[in-house]
Amino acid sequence: MRLLVLFCFLMSLGTLVVHAQPSSGGPAPQTPQAPTDVPLDGGASLLLAGGVAYGLRRLRQRRVHK
Repeated sequence: MRLLVLFCFLMSLGTLVVHAQPSSGGPAPQTPQAPTDVPLDGGASLLLAGGVAYGLRRLRQRRVHK
């Protein structure tokens, strides 16, 4: 019963806080800008090379232990 009362109290408090915020209207909408291009080559090629090197290392370690 106490948990239910506490839950109801917290929920009503949350709605009071939300309704108490004044509405400023916010900034005026602007025209959307063109999306910026993301350079994927620099980091992706390094990650790919690192993955290949790690895979080769694991294969060589597996062959040595057999």
